Amino acid sequence: MWRAIASNALTILAVGLFLLAGLIMWGKAQYTAQGPLETAVCVKVDRGSNLRKVSRQLEAQGAISNGTIFRIGADYTGKADDLKAGNFLIDEGASMAEIVDVITRGGASTCGTEIVYRIGVRQSRVQVRALDPATQKYVEEAAFVPGRGEAPAAYESRRAEPDTRYRVLIAEGVTSWQVVDALKAFDVLGGDVPEVPAEGMLAPDSYEVTPGTPRVALLARMEEKQRARLAAAWEGRQEGLPLNSPEELLILASIIEKETGVPEERGQVASVFVNRLKKGMKLQTDPTVIYGITKGRGVLERGLRQSELRKATPWNTYVIEGLPPTPIANPGEASLQAAAHPADTDYVYFVADGSGGHAFASTLAEHNRNVRKWRKIEAEREKSGN
Repeated sequence: MWRAIASNALTILAVGLFLLAGLIMWGKAQYTAQGPLETAVCVKVDRGSNLRKVSRQLEAQGAISNGTIFRIGADYTGKADDLKAGNFLIDEGASMAEIVDVITRGGASTCGTEIVYRIGVRQSRVQVRALDPATQKYVEEAAFVPGRGEAPAAYESRRAEPDTRYRVLIAEGVTSWQVVDALKAFDVLGGDVPEVPAEGMLAPDSYEVTPGTPRVALLARMEEKQRARLAAAWEGRQEGLPLNSPEELLILASIIEKETGVPEERGQVASVFVNRLKKGMKLQTDPTVIYGITKGRGVLERGLRQSELRKATPWNTYVIEGLPPTPIANPGEASLQAAAHPADTDYVYFVADGSGGHAFASTLAEHNRNVRKWRKIEAEREKSGN
């Protein structure tokens, strides 16, 4: 009898282990299988939350089919205690394993609302925007120019929400004075700026900030990034350039940045200035003359006068030989690389071509033909009122 009992017990145990193994395999398959989401969603993980609360939220949003398997899987993979606060984008069809990875990985939030402080060449503006998870594109809620009237209600309400993200975005070609002047108007930042950083040494880029971030600390981050970019460009530069130091490369890059807004032209514009430097020709570029007038404090809202083109200043490249003494703006990484790797051309002239780009020439005769074409375009535009 005892043998029968023992035999039955072993059979039951074997069946039980078999069923348990099957259950585990099924659970693993469910954990890694494609999820039920038909469109992407944002999931908000509050500070101090736990996996049980998050799993319930995900079930309610239709992102997971079984909260228990979700929690067991997170525990089994050792991620149950790594939950990070933030707003996270959960893609269509994301598996439980992929969702756990997203909400425990850390780093910047990938969803929700953010306030972007944009510093541009002509104007700075503040934009309030929220990510639409379905299209994964940002939708603007409000925008305004700081210092011009009261901020919109949407800005104030989003500022009051603890999970709103903030970033400062610096456009290529702004001057250091413009950056500092704009930062002073951004009320999310703190502290004073005792002096304007050196021209050209603030890296145009996007910077995550938090309320109260000191302005000087943000500027230090910009300087550190620009130093790294400049060092890399100088280290990897093309042989034979008529440049004697990283500082001269930075000056050339700033001129390239101000001369063209067409990315594909940067190498050609760089080649014109490099060829002129090699030939001992004056650079003769308007943006340097403008910088000699404004010193980077805003935009010259008019054309250059002949008297200004003839007047000797350290930045008037119609008068001086070689490069000006300082950069004339903060160049982006692409312009730094263009200065370090100019296109291989024999161009020494360029002029606007009417399409937003430039017509390049190797001889004065060819250049004069391009100039006549441009003047004809200008005359037709003036006649039509455009």
